[in-house]
Amino acid sequence: MCKHVLNAQVAIRAPCCRKWYDCTECHQDSSDHELLQSYEMTFACKKCKKCFRKDAREFEDADEYCPHCDNHFVLEARTPKASLQVESEDVRKDARMLKDDRVQAEEQQTIFNVKDAPDRLG
Repeated sequence: MCKHVLNAQVAIRAPCCRKWYDCTECHQDSSDHELLQSYEMTFACKKCKKCFRKDAREFEDADEYCPHCDNHFVLEARTPKASLQVESEDVRKDARMLKDDRVQAEEQQTIFNVKDAPDRLG
């Protein structure tokens, strides 16, 4: 799992050491040599686990998909960001925090209630 790019959909094979990495920064962190630049790139799809090659000089919009499973692997890179969120108990166990707007509250009781009218008037 890549710590630099959250949504890495493919692994890239480095042409210099022939090892698989999720991104160039992962290669830089774990190896002692520079990444060899090459136009021919070898990818492994993380969805179908099959390998394929792409030429960077002839890369088109149609090449953004895995040829085996049509997984869209050219996605916008998102980096991890810290966020503050409210956590609660599991909603399936305790739903007190949720309010269902579809259910209307019962009206306040009055002296004459239309629902009880047939029982009271006899």
